[in-house]
Amino acid sequence: MLLEQDANETNCCLEIINILEKYYLSTMYILEFIFGIIANSIVVFGYIFCLKNWKSSNIYLFNLSLSDLAFLCTLPILVAKYSTDTWTPGNILCQSNRVLLHANLYTSILFLTFISIDRYILMKYPFRDHFLQRRKTAVFISVAIWILVISELLPIINFIGSTVNDNKCIDYASSGVPEDNLIYSLCLTVLGFLIPLCVMCFFYRKMVIFLRNHNEQLSGSLPLERPLTLVVMAVVIFSLLFTPYHIMRNVRLTSRIQSLKLSECTQNIINVIYIITRPIAFLNSAINPVFYFLMGDHFREMLMNKVRHFLERVTINRK
Repeated sequence: MLLEQDANETNCCLEIINILEKYYLSTMYILEFIFGIIANSIVVFGYIFCLKNWKSSNIYLFNLSLSDLAFLCTLPILVAKYSTDTWTPGNILCQSNRVLLHANLYTSILFLTFISIDRYILMKYPFRDHFLQRRKTAVFISVAIWILVISELLPIINFIGSTVNDNKCIDYASSGVPEDNLIYSLCLTVLGFLIPLCVMCFFYRKMVIFLRNHNEQLSGSLPLERPLTLVVMAVVIFSLLFTPYHIMRNVRLTSRIQSLKLSECTQNIINVIYIITRPIAFLNSAINPVFYFLMGDHFREMLMNKVRHFLERVTINRK
């Protein structure tokens, strides 16, 4: 009876996993693709055609949008994979897909971190030409971020190994040797997530202290509130979107270690929770464009003026 009950529970968990992958993941990735592509495309074309004087923050945000677009372009193939439960493109595309997925996650975190630093410098030294706010410095840092993240993620190909089994492209936490993957995942969590989060919180705290010390000037210092708003939003995104994913990714890998002897049902329950956190973490690709409309470079006004002029030209041509 106990064996039969365990088997029924395991089958129930497997059925939930299949339902989540087929309907939940597919739906979430479709929504992220639609809203993310539209929002990030508007931002990219807006920056290219509307923005004349590029600042350091613009360079970070532009790279952030490019990173989001690269990830969003991989979602249609993932949607097809989860909706049909088959993977035909092959192992190389499967591995590159996982690398791009994580590259977007960690480049986004780093670009948002440097945006927080940039906003603090703007608040602290509004009339000084700080070297960190120069365009050449921002370009150098952006290139360094891409190189650093790609270097961090190259080992993931070896840790994943051959991920295509029975025409299925298995996710990172469910593939490879769990002991090795767990060590790498923990290092990636600390270097790619926790350290940038601590840096962002550090500059958030410094902004709060700065504003508190200049409380008598706040009545006429609206521009000072924008940098603080940006950092607060970035910290909230970090906490709400990325933390559950990183926790469950490591828990999922731990649960697969055979020496722990966890029951199959327990592993499946952990996998269910892990699946739920995955698309939530990548909502950042659709949310990031909000930052472009909160910057102090009048991006929204420039974009609306460009659209207004375009509509006026269309109306004149029709007449």
